[in-house]
Amino acid sequence: MRIRYGIPVFAVVVALALSGCVDNSTPAGPASSGAPAAAKKDAAAAALLPSKIATAGKLIVGIDPTYPPNEKKDANGLPIGWEVELMDAVAGKLGVKAEYAVSKFDTIIPSITGGKYDLGLSSFTDNADREKVVDFVNYYTAGILWASPAGKTVNPDDACGLKVAVQATTFQDTDEIPAKSKACTDAGKPAIQALKFDTQDQATNAVALGQADALSADSPVTLYAVAQLKGKLQVAGKSFEVAPYGLAVNKGNALQKALQKALQSTVDDGTYKKILDKWGVADGGIDKITINAAANG
Repeated sequence: MRIRYGIPVFAVVVALALSGCVDNSTPAGPASSGAPAAAKKDAAAAALLPSKIATAGKLIVGIDPTYPPNEKKDANGLPIGWEVELMDAVAGKLGVKAEYAVSKFDTIIPSITGGKYDLGLSSFTDNADREKVVDFVNYYTAGILWASPAGKTVNPDDACGLKVAVQATTFQDTDEIPAKSKACTDAGKPAIQALKFDTQDQATNAVALGQADALSADSPVTLYAVAQLKGKLQVAGKSFEVAPYGLAVNKGNALQKALQKALQSTVDDGTYKKILDKWGVADGGIDKITINAAANG
């Protein structure tokens, strides 16, 4: 269950500084990113597409654009971000268009298994539990990185009794903070209080406004937040628990092989690196596109 916390009116200034005056409300139905695919079609990758998708000429991509810089909304409410640009390039390699269905994070995988979406793109951490439900085409690695208010020292390894802001249903909410909190209580120390928010912007605002002691998010997201809110946040500790991101696809769906080959093509021709460099997230780039790295790693 997602818990929404009200943000005071004066927080709007902080929210706009982080999101670039973006409205993160969720429009109904799929939306196109409006960005033309810059990548040249790869015939070998396109040949692997399931016939239904090839005939339709599009991929329906479930996305929750509330996790900048990976995915967010522009002023028109359309998804943008480095993952969106990468997906557009992959679609170009496959000779189709990416059509984005804006959704809540926790509804994307059920919508894939239910046949509503062809795949999910939303900074999904590939882990063993998720691999029981969907397959992942891995395209990036990210660690967990904390941030705290500027001038406030926080140690992620000794956070007992602190309030930590997270985006609801992310790995930080479902796995990391509960495990850290249990370690605290097992040692007779106060639990960590997880403050859960619908969007990463809200979680970040909570720290900037002093409502939380720290936030936990994926490393590119935390670094982006610190850079955007100049002087309000600072990195707390170093990245840890590095894990792969993956495009989520229905178990056994032939689409995963097409996506793997198309992604590898973007790596091989330099498109991949150009996109990551543009958004300042090249540190997590990989050379070989894999499938289900959590199980096979």
